[in-house]
Amino acid sequence: MRASGVLMPVSSLPSRYGIGCFSKEAYEFVDCLERAGQSKWQVLPLGPTGYGDSPYQPFSTFAGNPYFIDLDTLVEEGLLYKEECERLQCGGDPRFVDYERIYFSRNEILRKAYERFSADEKFHAFCKKEQEWLEPYCLFRAIKDSQNGALWTTWPEELRKSGSKEVQDKKKELEKEMEYYQFLEYEFDRQWNKLKAYANKKGITIIGDLPIYVAIDSADAWANPKMFQMDEDGVPSAIAGCPPDAFSATGQMWGNPLYDWKVQKKTGYKWWIQRMKRSFVLYDTVRIDHFRGFAEYYAIPAEAENTMEGEWVEGPGIDLFRAMEKALGEMDVIAEDLGTLDDKVFDLMDETGYPGMKVLQFAFDSGNTNFYLPHHYKRNCVVYTGTHDNDTTKAWYYGMNDWAREYSKAYLNNYDRPWEDIPWDFIRAAEASVANLAVIPMWDLLCCGSEGRMNHPSTLGENWKWRMLPGEFREDIIGRLRWLTDTFQRMLVPPKTEEEQEENEDETDASVSEGV
Repeated sequence: MRASGVLMPVSSLPSRYGIGCFSKEAYEFVDCLERAGQSKWQVLPLGPTGYGDSPYQPFSTFAGNPYFIDLDTLVEEGLLYKEECERLQCGGDPRFVDYERIYFSRNEILRKAYERFSADEKFHAFCKKEQEWLEPYCLFRAIKDSQNGALWTTWPEELRKSGSKEVQDKKKELEKEMEYYQFLEYEFDRQWNKLKAYANKKGITIIGDLPIYVAIDSADAWANPKMFQMDEDGVPSAIAGCPPDAFSATGQMWGNPLYDWKVQKKTGYKWWIQRMKRSFVLYDTVRIDHFRGFAEYYAIPAEAENTMEGEWVEGPGIDLFRAMEKALGEMDVIAEDLGTLDDKVFDLMDETGYPGMKVLQFAFDSGNTNFYLPHHYKRNCVVYTGTHDNDTTKAWYYGMNDWAREYSKAYLNNYDRPWEDIPWDFIRAAEASVANLAVIPMWDLLCCGSEGRMNHPSTLGENWKWRMLPGEFREDIIGRLRWLTDTFQRMLVPPKTEEEQEENEDETDASVSEGV
């Protein structure tokens, strides 16, 4: 079925307290999607962010980001006072997240909420259900706090080994601090599940984002060092990255530890199965980032000075996905197959059958044979105008070389389009394509310039900050998107009400009776 959706990070939603969260504005955004005929909401990873604020470098691949907990909901639950929330210093510019202020203000007020919280049966049931990942994560965060937030690879030797006697002693000593982090995950889980259920009831499903790698400074690496190419002290032999490509002319050194796929296979890929199982609790569809790394991954020696010293190494291939599907059943996955591609990647895509990604910003720089041009698409793909790693479409268009811009004009037949409105021609091309799914970033719907860019790969400090202002998703934009969505047969099909379902059941029963 043809469908359309919007890419909108939770952090970019409007809200009263400095960063998007699971607040009333999130529910209003879902309502806007419904009015625009959209059936998909794609988000960026929801994990707890650390240094650099990147959602692709979380402290845990299983946990949720406490920044997204709605404070007004905690007020309603009697855990906070409205006056406390209003006194928060969340940053002065509603257009951008001030992560430094958010870090200090959120931690302080969430601790106040925890102090007023009384653990009940629901809380204990949650902790028991999620114990396998929740306990090591909360212990990791508690020890990290006791070490003044230091990278775990710099902790005292006895604490670097998660199974040591000293760590078990710390577990008893830091029991209260661990419970604080359990409380955060409990509140995150409740609020996100409620928002997701609200969207699902309207027929809107959530596309989540799963980074292929975990951060070195994470509970995942600390608690499972044998699963990675590193020793028990956290010293990696090689790190993740990629050679020069369309996103970076010099390549990228991500710094993530690489998996030891031989060890992963010996366990039956248990850790990956657990990870995907958790992902499908949080999301309806999972976009797997850097999918080509499962065919071959780029390994850069840990001591290397640049990406050119790396090499491609064979990954787990189809074996991993067969193991996950055997354990979890059929998975609704989107494969992020961008970057340097070869036959091994194409073969893995064919074997899995997962839809890949097409990005229109990659389509116009090399003539009519470029496979990102819509006339080359197959139905089993997802088309985007751009991604979180691209500049906005308007800013990209301004920066195109003259030949590529003229070719795009010829292709789209938009010689007379005002440049301020140019993203809508690319939105139209995406919606009109044969791709089963078209996903449009919110910043392109709003025709943002470079101020709306979410991420500059291989840079720190100015990323993941953009936010939509209250009221910016205007009714004229909603109507324009709805018109395109309807024109190209991608409209949201509202789910049947309970009354309609009962009527259908009654009609079915009557038909069966007549047949008898």
